[in-house]
Amino acid sequence: MPDTVPWICLEMTRLMLGRTLERICKAVLLLCLVHFLIMMILYFDVYSQRFDIFSRFNGRNFSRTHHYYYNLSRPNGTFASYLATGDHFLHSARPETNITPTAKPLPPCPEVPPGLVGRLLIEFSSAMTLERVQKENPNVTEGGKYTPPDCRAKQKVAIIIPFRHRDHHLKYWLHYLHPILRRQKIDYGIYIINQLGEDTFNRAKLLNIGYTEALKDAEYDCFIFSDVDLIPMDDRNLYHCYDQPRHFAIAMDKFGFRLPYAGYFGGVSGLSRNQFLKINGFPNEYWGWGGEDDDIYNRITLNGMKVSRPDVRIGRYRMIKHERDKHNEPNPQRFNKIQNTKVTMKRDGINSLQYRLVQVTKYPLYTNVSVEIGKPPPRPPRG
Repeated sequence: MPDTVPWICLEMTRLMLGRTLERICKAVLLLCLVHFLIMMILYFDVYSQRFDIFSRFNGRNFSRTHHYYYNLSRPNGTFASYLATGDHFLHSARPETNITPTAKPLPPCPEVPPGLVGRLLIEFSSAMTLERVQKENPNVTEGGKYTPPDCRAKQKVAIIIPFRHRDHHLKYWLHYLHPILRRQKIDYGIYIINQLGEDTFNRAKLLNIGYTEALKDAEYDCFIFSDVDLIPMDDRNLYHCYDQPRHFAIAMDKFGFRLPYAGYFGGVSGLSRNQFLKINGFPNEYWGWGGEDDDIYNRITLNGMKVSRPDVRIGRYRMIKHERDKHNEPNPQRFNKIQNTKVTMKRDGINSLQYRLVQVTKYPLYTNVSVEIGKPPPRPPRG
């Protein structure tokens, strides 16, 4: 009997050890399975979305002409879900000028262009030249204009950029935006509004000038106002005008891809011609950095309109990092001015705009409008 006790203990030890090893193996296998599932989700989400089965049977949706810098993701099949409830594209009120008695009328461009690729890889480390951008966009005509050759665009869009000493940023902006806008089937023109001299910068006044000068060039229905250092990270963020003023840049990397506050209207925005005139354009008296976007937001809400925004998943932007420009220091009067929008918007805007047009030059990729806008009024003494 005593000889059997150690044997029984030994067998029990082996049995317990075997069960422990079995549990460890099961745990390891479970962790491996979870890891595998996560990797597969990431793989299909980031790399393989473009190669869906439908695109293989639809030549319009699958093209070998994508540039190397596109991400390999495809638009979500339920793109309409990205549009906020109640958002609708505005249709042009212009007569159809591209229809002649001898030419077959073009079909309207689809609301969801088939050539969109979804999320994009945006980087600023590669060297960029205007010659390269021009070579990549042979269909863009003089002045930075493009019209879809195979369909009739719903709107004619002027893209207006306030500008001074940002040539490096402009090259990247043109490099990314021209292909995006062409894939979106937009009839557009690009206007760089260049403030001459070294006096205090005035972003909103330059945007008013862009609106005015663009209309001298063509009958635009829609106006997109964009900073030159902001690049959209998803081409499903369509640069159209909507039935409400549109705020496009709602999730910048600068703010951790989230809206900094509910009334933010900065970076990239769009208004139809009627919406712009309804708010009397933008304020002309915000000299220096800050405040004008909040004033514009106030003008919109005070006139009974609401700001529409894309889904946060497609309203993402990358900003080209830079130091704040010289002579664009924070405006110390901006907080007082924002509080008085209701009073000032009737007399300060497109109806009071004054500037001197110096030169308009049409380059292959954009139209440059150089202007002198004056100097800010002297600041009231403190105390």
